[in-house]
Amino acid sequence: MVTIGWRTRRLAQAAFTVWAVITISFVLIRLMPGNAMGAMMVSFEQQGMSPARARELVELRLSVDPNKPIPVAYVEYIASTLRGDLGTSMAQGEPVAELLAAALPWTLFVLSWSIFISFFIGISVGALMAYWEGGKLDVGLTSWAILMGSIPFYVLAILLLIFASYRWGLFPSGGRQPTGVPQGFNVTYIRGILYHAALPVFSMLVASGVASLGMRGNSIRVLGADYLRVARLRGLSDYTISTQYVARNAVLPMYTTLLISIGEMFGGSIVLEYVFNYRGLGLLLYEAYNQRDYALMMGGFVLITVAVVTTLFIADMTYSWVDPRAGGQDSESY
Repeated sequence: MVTIGWRTRRLAQAAFTVWAVITISFVLIRLMPGNAMGAMMVSFEQQGMSPARARELVELRLSVDPNKPIPVAYVEYIASTLRGDLGTSMAQGEPVAELLAAALPWTLFVLSWSIFISFFIGISVGALMAYWEGGKLDVGLTSWAILMGSIPFYVLAILLLIFASYRWGLFPSGGRQPTGVPQGFNVTYIRGILYHAALPVFSMLVASGVASLGMRGNSIRVLGADYLRVARLRGLSDYTISTQYVARNAVLPMYTTLLISIGEMFGGSIVLEYVFNYRGLGLLLYEAYNQRDYALMMGGFVLITVAVVTTLFIADMTYSWVDPRAGGQDSESY
């Protein structure tokens, strides 16, 4: 009974958050002064359209009928959003869901590599820092971690763009895929995709500093365990003890941090993709903002929120499986 109640409560909280975001998007579209509906209707009428035709286009592109009562329009908006109908882009004239679906894989590609490399470096460095606590290696790596954790990712992105691209010409300054290469599962095309994604991925390595500091704290807490003394008596090397014994047990609390960072990087992708002109979800939303493409902005807002809520929900549901030391089934991961 306790397990069912806890999981049901967390699911209800996640569902409530998604509902609240969809509701806020409806309010922004329908009720705020200078709302999207009014702006779109005025824009269409200025192009010579009749008021009736302008209302039809507004209903088509925002999935909201301006002539219907607000409660009825709200219910229909919720239903269409849950079906995946996010309206039609005002600027591009295509369904918002299709535009988001086309841009999302490119953003996920960069984020997945960024998260994997950042946490791999952070976990390895943090374990070494803790094993040689107080030594020169610990001091040096701690200074590096603090520096990396203090630099905003977009500052590192601009520095990489200036030096690695414009000055040294090592990487392209923008784009997401090579030109003049046929798309498909071939070595040349895949290598070109990795080549264009290198600088955006390296820009997110600032997260490795935060991860290494967290890993260092977790590792220090397990250094006094009996199994480590047994490992030393067996004559195992320091590297083996620090990475396989210390890291394996200290990395478990980092699981929640890993999933939470996915949501944070989704928000950061807007600035990152703008800097590198990398046409993913972030750049799509930035262009939607500049073009006052309300339907596309709200669709992206809902998509990012659902992604963040889902990752947090997965973290909460699976943390007790990943780390049995967390306690009973009714414990939460954050």
